[in-house]
Amino acid sequence: MFLLILGVLAGALAMLVPLYRSRKESERLDEEKQQVAQERQLVVDFMHHMAEALGEGLGPQELHQRIVHAAILCSGALSACMFDRQADGLMRSVAVEGIFPPHRPLPPAVREKLATRAKFIEQVLKSESFPDTEGIVGAVVQTGKGQLIADAMADPRVVVHEDPALAVRSVIAVPLQFRDRFFGVLAVANSADGSPFTTTDFSLLQSLGEQAALALHNAEFLNFQLEKRQMDLDLSLASGIQQMLLPKEAPAIPGLDLDARYAPAQKVGGDLYDVFPLGATRLGVVVADVSGKGIPASLLMAICRTNLRQIAPRHESPAAALSELNRALGEDMRGMFITMIYAVIDTAAQSVTFARAGHELPLFSRRHAVTGVPEESYAGSEGMPLGMVPDEIFSAVIADQRERFGPGDVLVLYTDGITEAPNEEDKEFSGPRLADTVRTLHSRSARELNDGILEQVHRFAGATAQRDDLTLVTVKRTA
Repeated sequence: MFLLILGVLAGALAMLVPLYRSRKESERLDEEKQQVAQERQLVVDFMHHMAEALGEGLGPQELHQRIVHAAILCSGALSACMFDRQADGLMRSVAVEGIFPPHRPLPPAVREKLATRAKFIEQVLKSESFPDTEGIVGAVVQTGKGQLIADAMADPRVVVHEDPALAVRSVIAVPLQFRDRFFGVLAVANSADGSPFTTTDFSLLQSLGEQAALALHNAEFLNFQLEKRQMDLDLSLASGIQQMLLPKEAPAIPGLDLDARYAPAQKVGGDLYDVFPLGATRLGVVVADVSGKGIPASLLMAICRTNLRQIAPRHESPAAALSELNRALGEDMRGMFITMIYAVIDTAAQSVTFARAGHELPLFSRRHAVTGVPEESYAGSEGMPLGMVPDEIFSAVIADQRERFGPGDVLVLYTDGITEAPNEEDKEFSGPRLADTVRTLHSRSARELNDGILEQVHRFAGATAQRDDLTLVTVKRTA
């Protein structure tokens, strides 16, 4: 009978053990699910903090501070610090909250000032820099992987400070990286309940680090968009001002037909053209090309035009005017230079007198006196660009050249955006093609000549994008 009872009990126990194990396994799974849910909620809360920060339009410093604050709230750490990698390979703290232990031992003079603790430690951290190969933070940088130090006291990389408030019991450091962009390292020290950080804490902080890096990337992108929008606005304003500086219409000089075209490669360009009367029968014509593009080139172009307008009426000689302009520009050049051709057309004398400061050769088109067939020729000594050499050298090489300019003659001034316009095979439009085009269109008006030249340039370039500013001024003697 006793043996029968023992057998029954043993059978019942055998049935209860799997049930007990199943219950324990269920409880363990429930705990894990609860931990995962808590971790997920903490990550969501952190993402919410980051979204709020981006919505507020915080600057980099404020965003960094918001990241370490959110890291403390979500991880339960007593302190947190964000380290940025400088261009010189040194790590530097950019945000800290709580009494985060300095990366290196404190000098004696500093230890005496610890009465103010948190604020002072923050100042020490922000002034401290160390190589990106040093300590736990350096290990994160070098490996690109997070570091979990459950027992920091046993890790030789952790500095032991004399002040108990700076004791490091446990630390986690994770990289802030989004795709190929490395933003820095986020570190937390000492949990609020005094227990060592766990693998669960480590997993959580890695997730927070990923979200923080995403927030930094988004902030960087938003700032880029804002800067681009502001730059586009600045460029539009500069373009408007530049267009205001260009002549609205040519002065009316009897016997002259003039047309000018200008097309910058960007919103603002560095080409310049200008026309201005110098008397009843004399017209000044200028075409120039400033080195570079964009706003700096357009500003120098504006300065150049203003100075030339004041200088030109004082000189009969274009070369003398350019020499004075070279002196006047002086320090305004700031390492840039300007190629320019300045021509004075005199209808009474039936001539063009011009000087070249390193600019493209002027193109003359005339009908042969006997055959009546148009002939094209380039003329002029080269000179040196404005702002490239001292005044004594510039004045020594600049020279006037006088050419006949009678009825039916054509003068074409341009920048290298015309002759050097490339096609899909990277060949240039060239001076000979320009001369051929002008020969074919010689009998047309100045406007029709420019239309035909630009049509040929665009046809030659095909689908190739415009690389350089393009300026074209054509003057035809009608009587």
